Amino acid sequence: MIDRLFIASSPAEVGIDESRLQRLHEYIEEEIANGLPSAQLALGRHGRIASLRTWGEVTANGKRVPATNEHLYCLFSATKGVVGVAMWALIEDGLLRLDERVSEIIPEFVGHGKDEITVLQLLTFTGGFPLAPLHPRLWGDRAGRVARMAGWWLNWEPGSKYEYHPTTAHWVMVEIIERRTGVDFREWIPQRVTRPMGVPELFVGMPDEFHARAADVEYAGYVDAPDAAGGAGGSSETRLSSNRSEQRRAGSPGSGGWGGAGELALFYQRLVCPEESGAYAVIRPETIAMATRVHTLPHHLTERGTPANRGLSVSIAGDHGVELGFGEHASPRAFGHAGAGGQIAWGDPSTGLSVGFVTNGFSPNERISARTRAIGTLAAECVI
Repeated sequence: MIDRLFIASSPAEVGIDESRLQRLHEYIEEEIANGLPSAQLALGRHGRIASLRTWGEVTANGKRVPATNEHLYCLFSATKGVVGVAMWALIEDGLLRLDERVSEIIPEFVGHGKDEITVLQLLTFTGGFPLAPLHPRLWGDRAGRVARMAGWWLNWEPGSKYEYHPTTAHWVMVEIIERRTGVDFREWIPQRVTRPMGVPELFVGMPDEFHARAADVEYAGYVDAPDAAGGAGGSSETRLSSNRSEQRRAGSPGSGGWGGAGELALFYQRLVCPEESGAYAVIRPETIAMATRVHTLPHHLTERGTPANRGLSVSIAGDHGVELGFGEHASPRAFGHAGAGGQIAWGDPSTGLSVGFVTNGFSPNERISARTRAIGTLAAECVI
């Protein structure tokens, strides 16, 4: 739960229009009425949470119950933003450089063309190994993960193109964290990033005592069975593995974080409003500015043919905010990372707005895209 210290007395106090916020809430209520099992939304501004609401029902700890603000949700790829900021912290602390080769940090990460991959290419998904396999059974086995990495092959020459790495790049990132700090990533990220930010329940590796509050992932809105062969967020097996305690505990750094909408909105508040976050702003403004500029090149295109617009493990809105999941009104400076299933997590330095949205309902891609666009657009319209 978010500490009351960080919650505004009213939305208007931090420049959020309450009538427009009501329209956003009504939209989410319609989504629940149309089959989304539950949803949680938070907006942040001026260093605090303007609004936090939860709707619907969840299965948690084996029971079907009304969803509350205390329930925690799988973040899927919104986890990438959290781990990305941990990598920014390594850079800020002088423990990592973008021009280093990954193989210089992880000697096992060699062979099959991987030797020349740089940290920058790793963080921008231009490293060339998007399809490298790592089965969920290895998520909690560090030695097994490293052994699997040693056998990974490239799909294309590093730096030559952009292709989204659903999980592989972030397993390498957390191995870098462990090599450079000597601390398990599930301990170091809370020590250096999330607890000092005031979001101690934003987890990459969820402790056992919080599992009873975890909302099980379920499918919503499919006419037929979901495609077991893949799609957004990987296979059905991978998506639903987040319901198992061992996977929640393992904390897949590219897809398996846990938290609430309030945690996500406050996390991005610390990055877009560091001057209003005081001691809770644990990353320096110059580091944030460096990490949230576009680092990909003009020839690095998405599968839709639009510029990739990648910062360091986050998406940058640029001139393609709608296509990249920021809605219609976000400024080109907005940055963050969405998650499969419809999770939304971003902040906009130009307006100081941050948005967190989570759901336990895994919907078809077209429905997720429409919802993401609507929520981002309606949220930005709330800013006074």
